[in-house]
Amino acid sequence: MGYTLNFDAVWRSLELLLQGLALSLALAVVAILIGAVLGLALAFALKSKAWWLNRPALVYVTIVRNLPILVLVLFSYFALPQMGIALGKIESFVATLAVYATAYLAEVFRAGLQTIPRGLTEAGLAIGLTRGQIRRSIIIPLMLRNTLPSLSSTLISLFKDTSLAAAISVPELTFEARKINVETFRVIETWIVASLLYVATCSVIAALLRALERRLAIPR
Repeated sequence: MGYTLNFDAVWRSLELLLQGLALSLALAVVAILIGAVLGLALAFALKSKAWWLNRPALVYVTIVRNLPILVLVLFSYFALPQMGIALGKIESFVATLAVYATAYLAEVFRAGLQTIPRGLTEAGLAIGLTRGQIRRSIIIPLMLRNTLPSLSSTLISLFKDTSLAAAISVPELTFEARKINVETFRVIETWIVASLLYVATCSVIAALLRALERRLAIPR
């Protein structure tokens, strides 16, 4: 018997998919904001000549980047409560994604810091700026502009990683799609619509970030 496509059941549940998509975006934004702040601090630690800053930062980045994020998600939700650290499903996933984002963004920012000429720091010191002022006013803005292409791909990748929250029953887009699939048995239709929502969202994010890149680009 041939399979006949019928999207009616999926359209009736479209609101659930959109709610799941909104939650996915919220999870990604919060985790990325936390990860960006911590990743920036970690990037400066990686660049530091002080071993007590450099070594722990390097160990953290190496371990986290070499662990599958699903393992971190399951460890955070199922293992940490056994150690007395109990978090809700959403809080647990946001914390895990932030930990993961921190490690990846630290490497992105570290690479960006290496592109900044040392002469800029010396010039800033020569006109009386403190090292903190130089970092805030010169180094960080230039680094962010230089790393925007890499930052864009990392942000999109982290947004797609929110689908792993379904493993601990967070009602994001993949979880809602799986729920509709089980209730309606419209397997192909459900995952086609969910996939299109992911593609459309990633495309919009990419377009916005490309527009930002063009706006911040140095005129040639």
